Amino acid sequence: MTLLDKDGVRLTVDDTIATVTLANAAKRNAQSPAMWRALAEAGSLLPGNVRIVVLRGEGRSFSAGLDRQAFTPEGFDGEPSFLDLARGADSELDAVIAEYQEAFTWWRRTDLVSIAAVQGHAIGAGFQLALACDLRVVAEDVQFAMRETSLGLVPDLTGTHPLVGLVGYARALEICATGRFVHAAEAERVGLANLVVPNDELDGAVADLAAALVAAPRDAVIETKALLAGAAGRTYEEQRTAERAAQARRLRDLAGLGE
Repeated sequence: MTLLDKDGVRLTVDDTIATVTLANAAKRNAQSPAMWRALAEAGSLLPGNVRIVVLRGEGRSFSAGLDRQAFTPEGFDGEPSFLDLARGADSELDAVIAEYQEAFTWWRRTDLVSIAAVQGHAIGAGFQLALACDLRVVAEDVQFAMRETSLGLVPDLTGTHPLVGLVGYARALEICATGRFVHAAEAERVGLANLVVPNDELDGAVADLAAALVAAPRDAVIETKALLAGAAGRTYEEQRTAERAAQARRLRDLAGLGE
């Protein structure tokens, strides 16, 4: 069932598994404000029974990053150019960037597990979109790069927090400041990729992972995800307390004593 198909984004749902496809292969799925709004809308349209969201890109590249048309004086049709935005008040610019970020924020909702299926280029905004997901399965030809700093900018689409969490501060700084490519073997070694597979096995590997995740009881997965997501911000003792509270809820539910 197709719930959305516009501005280079297609959302389909098959029972408990949704697929969000970047569908502008001719431009290597380069991103634009219209695409970001469509991605945010896709998140709002998910039926309540969806447990897994797969993010994929059509064609040879997952996403080549921001469409460079954004930096031209003309910008995109019906959109202010980035140059025009830069001339506005700080509060206006902050609000616009916050709106753009909404395309990247919903993938880690505790009621979902999101999987990015990444092949070819995942550059800049494309890298950050892959980082927005909980898990990443990548093809052997994957090329991650954070090119914003090379352009005189900073990564501002929510990618810095998960990147530091996955690879640590020093490696994250080096990857961002140099803008270099991270290929499949390194991505798996440093924790950017959960799994690396041959290109022709990418869809099958993602389907197998989604099936394994769906096999576990939903409430247990939700509680576990929340525990793990909050662990970095808690002390050891606070995490112990959170574990006890979560387990008490699960035991009561299993005993039919839940609220």
